[in-house]
Amino acid sequence: MRRLPVRSLAVLATFGTLALTGCGTETSGGAAPAAAGADRTVRAHQVMQLTEVHDETGMTLLEGPTFDENGDLFVVDVTAPEGKPKVIRVDVRKKTAQGVHTDGRGAYTSAQFGPYDGRLYLTDYAHGEIVSLAPDGSDPRTFFSGEVDGEKMNPDDIAFDEAGNLYVSDSRGLSTGDAHGRVVRIDRDGEKAVVLADGLAATNGISFDADHQGLWISELTENRISYLRLDGEGSVTSRHTAIRVDGGIAQTDSIAVDADGNLYQALHGRAAMAVYDRHGERLATVEVPARAEGLESATNVAITPGGTKAYMTVSGPAGGYLYTFDALAKGIRQSNGG
Repeated sequence: MRRLPVRSLAVLATFGTLALTGCGTETSGGAAPAAAGADRTVRAHQVMQLTEVHDETGMTLLEGPTFDENGDLFVVDVTAPEGKPKVIRVDVRKKTAQGVHTDGRGAYTSAQFGPYDGRLYLTDYAHGEIVSLAPDGSDPRTFFSGEVDGEKMNPDDIAFDEAGNLYVSDSRGLSTGDAHGRVVRIDRDGEKAVVLADGLAATNGISFDADHQGLWISELTENRISYLRLDGEGSVTSRHTAIRVDGGIAQTDSIAVDADGNLYQALHGRAAMAVYDRHGERLATVEVPARAEGLESATNVAITPGGTKAYMTVSGPAGGYLYTFDALAKGIRQSNGG
């Protein structure tokens, strides 16, 4: 996630005051896929407005789009106050939305359904917790809380492996710019947490590659994407800088990966996404129309499982919106939430 004038994850700090910096079957008017290239622009089209700026927090920030098994899209509003929907279910075909969960505490920056139990997992950035809900938004439970290696987490995004273990981008160091970010692995029972990588620059996006051989990690304050290769037990065997993102005033937010292994890098500070192949070649830029004023960040995207219709969360002073575009390849788990 990112923060207001700065990033999708940034964060406020007291009781939900999060200074966040940024922490499919429907058809649209999107253009058909064309030849890829660094100068290719993919135009996203508005589906609907989901939220307005909240008087209590002075902003709205949509994140974590993820599809359930019925094809409904779930998103979170990171800065929603108590009494306003913090988790929203969207019927993208009918263009209707319904709040399914709120509380007086959480500042949720991502969402994803667990492959092991089918529950909806949320990261509470402000309180360093992972919580889960029943698919209908009821039965809230704390999945994980507490310190990891003696330090409280600032969990931003999440990714599941095929066995249901959880991988978290711990965005420590965001406010100071220090490289204190981590990647934390939590066993699927929530009992054991280990640090897989540290010394990262405000870890934000996290996603497995298409073959579950490694993790793509975006580092917000360095505008780079790193790759962590894993062994069969979920431990890191190597780590390197894979892509340096030329974002200008924008910063690297969440990451999604399609069936061809392409990366969709969200940009906080610009209503756009940069698309790369797994070798680091820039394939395209996804942008909202220039006439769409008051939109400052594109935080994340979900691609319809088995299809190419993509839904991007976009926010700013104009409110929180859902935009759609045609992805370069089909959606898989790695392009669905996180």
